[in-house]
Amino acid sequence: MPHTADRLTALAEGMLGRPMPIRIRAWDGSEAGPPDGPTLVVRNRRALRRLLWKPGELGFARGWVSGDLDVDGDLYEALGRLTGVALHRDEPVPGAGRVPAGAVTAAARARLADRARRTAAALRPIGEALTLTGLPLPPPAPAEEVRRRHGMLHSLRRDQEAIRHHYDVGNDFYALILGPSMVYSCAYWDRPDATLEDAQRAKLDLICRKLALRPGMRLLDVGCGWGSMALHAAEHYGVQVVGITLSREQADLARKRVSEAGLTGRVEIRVQDYREHADGPYDAISSIGMAEHVGRVRYREYADTLYDLLRPGGRLLNHQISRRPAPDEEAYQVDEFIDRYVFPDGELAPLGSTVSVLEEAGFEVRDVQALREHYATTLRAWVANLEAAQPQAAKLTTMGRVRVWRLYMAASALSFEQNRIGVNQILAVKTPESGRSGMPPTRVL
Repeated sequence: MPHTADRLTALAEGMLGRPMPIRIRAWDGSEAGPPDGPTLVVRNRRALRRLLWKPGELGFARGWVSGDLDVDGDLYEALGRLTGVALHRDEPVPGAGRVPAGAVTAAARARLADRARRTAAALRPIGEALTLTGLPLPPPAPAEEVRRRHGMLHSLRRDQEAIRHHYDVGNDFYALILGPSMVYSCAYWDRPDATLEDAQRAKLDLICRKLALRPGMRLLDVGCGWGSMALHAAEHYGVQVVGITLSREQADLARKRVSEAGLTGRVEIRVQDYREHADGPYDAISSIGMAEHVGRVRYREYADTLYDLLRPGGRLLNHQISRRPAPDEEAYQVDEFIDRYVFPDGELAPLGSTVSVLEEAGFEVRDVQALREHYATTLRAWVANLEAAQPQAAKLTTMGRVRVWRLYMAASALSFEQNRIGVNQILAVKTPESGRSGMPPTRVL
């Protein structure tokens, strides 16, 4: 009779419709699959039950977070092999060109037909799967997963709960990952010997220069995090800053940092939703890694609100992760793992959609800078920090939370490297009726 690992490999290949790209080690110590590279460790039958009840990404995530699944070897290589299969089978090829008229409906039909074929293929070995899993009851989801949500999507209350799920897991935990900069967004690696701290400082300075900050100006930092942008702008550019966040833990540490820097009179940190902020006009607004939380249903409101808060001639720097356009945007669904474990209710939009909504709100978009490769490098630095401090991080939160962040950041690094997602700085101006934008005639910053 075949070893357990052989049976698992045959089962996986039957569901995938192609050879298993990674070696498997089962709970009985047996192994099967490619001899080179990393190994997927299936620690117990419960891991298989998770995959049986939630085939695909969410089942894998639950197995990983709970520790029922693990990787022996290079995590990046393992994820790269596994996502390579997923990309080949399910995802549109990046850069494949424009979708012809009528192709959306055809693509939707093709996806449904493919899903039906895959479902049938998955059902054929169901007897084998049940034999391997033992008692076929669904295991409970790990405690780190968000299951209950209150209120309408992107209401004030629900957005507050979502933000606190992600950010209020402990400032000390984030400090281990982010380092002294406490900047939780893509760094700007402007020289080969730069450290993470150097690159985050360069990113903050790049934004200040794009906004043309000068002493006496008023800056609103939307989604201010732990106050790093506000501190940099006030200290190095002499501006008055108001930073807003929905995370009380972030606000507490940001205020402490402001006080320690002697900038209390020049930086104010508030726990406040952008929709409730009415203290304009501002000379400039920075929104760094915040718009991903806004959602499609609120994005025009977000753009309108920021436009109204700026004075004529004021600038907005919108730093935001983007996704590739989907063949059928109405059928687009958020990533299940990210939605359940990392950023509840977060949504990514294509770059073109973001630019269009900003223009519809009245902004003149003057510059777009892609930083995709920079984010991959940033994420790898964060993963290295987390791995180096894993025991301490687990004491500060839970081992499940540590596993969530490690998987999320490593997988995200690969997504940026593979051009499945990007990140862009959009510089926009509230151009006055005179048409004088105040922008320099060249792109030298």
